[in-house]
Amino acid sequence: MSPEGRGIARGHGPAAADDDTFRILHVSTGNVCRSPITERLTRHALSHRLGGLVAGDLVVESAGTWGHEGAPMEANAAAVLADFGADASGFTGRELLDEHVIRADLVLTATRDHRAQVISMGHSAGLRTFTLKEFTRLVRAIDPATLPPLDDGMAARARALVRAAAALRGWLLAPSPDADEVYDPYGAPITFFRSIGDEINQALDPVVTALTGVTAAR
Repeated sequence: MSPEGRGIARGHGPAAADDDTFRILHVSTGNVCRSPITERLTRHALSHRLGGLVAGDLVVESAGTWGHEGAPMEANAAAVLADFGADASGFTGRELLDEHVIRADLVLTATRDHRAQVISMGHSAGLRTFTLKEFTRLVRAIDPATLPPLDDGMAARARALVRAAAALRGWLLAPSPDADEVYDPYGAPITFFRSIGDEINQALDPVVTALTGVTAAR
């Protein structure tokens, strides 16, 4: 795994038979605040947990439903990443395209509206598209012992995790309509960006633990 790699790798669709690559796509509105933070925190956490070991290729990307194509990450978003020791360099925003959804094995969105927009694009995206917080809630209910060991490859473990989460959806409902939302900090002061960064980081922790089988060092 290249911790900071972004490009779409080989293969022609999710879970392709000869494809050991698992692709996570983070989606927000402009792809300059929430989804860049989530993308880079995911990579940072994966790299930390795996200690640089390659356990099957994993690509983490992001895009925006109204993406600012070619735009840099918001300065406050980059500052939040620096707080966590994550790398913000080299990022450019992009608009969500059909090809991104087609090639993604897991789509994690900031809000329910983003989730609905991704699903409306088709490509059988419904079973692999969740809000970030929704996916976190479902993952917490999955017994890690039921997942393939990491020795079988991260892609196999990750795909099993997505299938298990999809099976639980509808059974484990959000406690409130807003519980699955990550609100947009665009234009807000750095203090609000930091609170959103903490929120995203906390939501990612159980997801990365489930993907890797490794808990975060405390």
